[in-house]
Amino acid sequence: MNSDLQIQLDRTAKLSLTEQIRMSISRAIESGLLAPGTRLPSWQDLAAHLGVARGTVQTAYERLSDAQLIETFGAKGTRVAPRPRVAVAQPQPPDPGAFMKAYQRMNTGPAIFQLGIPASGGLPEKLFARARSSNLLKAGSFSSLIYPDPRGELELRREIAGYLSLSRNLHCFPEQVFITSGYSSGLGLALRVLGLDGKKVWMEDPGFFLTRKGLELARLQVIPVPVDDEGLNVGYAIENAADAALAVLTPGQQAPLGSTLSLRRRLQLLDWAVSNDAWIIEDDYLSELQLEGRAAPALASLDEGKRVIHIGTFSKTISPGLRLGFVVAPAELVVAFSEVAATLAPAPSPLIQLATAQFMHEGHYIRRVRRLKRLYCAQRDALCEQLRMRNAEWVKAGLAVLLRLPDGAPDVQIVQDAMTVGIAPSPLSAWFATPSGSSSGLLLGVATAPEAQLATSCHRLFEIIERYCQPHVRGSKKSTKDRV
Repeated sequence: MNSDLQIQLDRTAKLSLTEQIRMSISRAIESGLLAPGTRLPSWQDLAAHLGVARGTVQTAYERLSDAQLIETFGAKGTRVAPRPRVAVAQPQPPDPGAFMKAYQRMNTGPAIFQLGIPASGGLPEKLFARARSSNLLKAGSFSSLIYPDPRGELELRREIAGYLSLSRNLHCFPEQVFITSGYSSGLGLALRVLGLDGKKVWMEDPGFFLTRKGLELARLQVIPVPVDDEGLNVGYAIENAADAALAVLTPGQQAPLGSTLSLRRRLQLLDWAVSNDAWIIEDDYLSELQLEGRAAPALASLDEGKRVIHIGTFSKTISPGLRLGFVVAPAELVVAFSEVAATLAPAPSPLIQLATAQFMHEGHYIRRVRRLKRLYCAQRDALCEQLRMRNAEWVKAGLAVLLRLPDGAPDVQIVQDAMTVGIAPSPLSAWFATPSGSSSGLLLGVATAPEAQLATSCHRLFEIIERYCQPHVRGSKKSTKDRV
């Protein structure tokens, strides 16, 4: 039976079954759901499918044929008859909503200065293709017929645990590692496990809008907490919402401003969590990709695995197309994470996991991270030189450079104009919880700023900026400041 043809019969209705069948098919043809030439099921097959007498369907087909809506061709079957082309107003697709429009804008590209994605050159496609092929052969046909471990493949969980101990000073067992489909999947898994509906949660302001939306969808009361050069202002958070049940933050490199949470505030945050039986979600979104020296240890490394849930991802170090991340759960939550993973959020494709595990085991991953750091340092320095030549006000912000604009400057509009010429910085104001508390600026991604295109891209960007705020992006004494 044609999958587009859905016939619902009401045996209690006064209308005969023959007429109900005729009307259903007629509406499907006239609405365009069944296009001319579409083959209909035989009246015998349709009768068996609907559970009615063959004569009932045969009579309905005869009436449709009399109305020249269908044609019968004997052994070649019954088809929808040709119809004159009539302009029919097409229904408008449903509006995806403001959040998804913003999400799609964020992921348009790749483009110059775009945040959130690694450099396009040098992706380990051949290495991954080889790893996928070898693991496909290794897995064999039998493994594809059984369900994989919903927590993730043990090989990858072992590699991640070993890597975290070396790179982030975070010591954990593979059993504490859960493989996810990227950061957002890890956040959803953690929030489902914690089950904090209606509770307060601290979140950095400015902070990642996807995180904010996720917390709202989890029915948490988001408390925006300001950020300075020491990271999240823990004292402010305690003073204004000490009874919060959760804090979500980016302690390694604050997103988007790039500051690292100071040791003093890390200890203050952990003390608050222990004293209040609260939880902390550490979004390690840039992992060890800190361009100034060695990456700071993970916040969870100070916690002894008690109150911090660590979320990492391979999106910035390998590719967001992998949709691969991980969560390190405190020991007391391992059972809860296992149950939620098994029933609501299983790990992604084993082949991708095994290829990534092999990529890490053979040393390719750590070499790639080192290579990216060298590349990004060079691209960031070249970008800063372009801004310095223009006497712009800017600060280094992790894997971005924040170009300051005067208060009230339409940074969102500037970005929209820039995207028409292949440039996609992020508007700083969009990272704040409320427009009234926002600052204007452009976050220029370093990873997507190849040196060969910097001069032309900066020239085009400043032409657009000067349409809106010409005198205000020049002449600042802050142009050599390293970070906010």
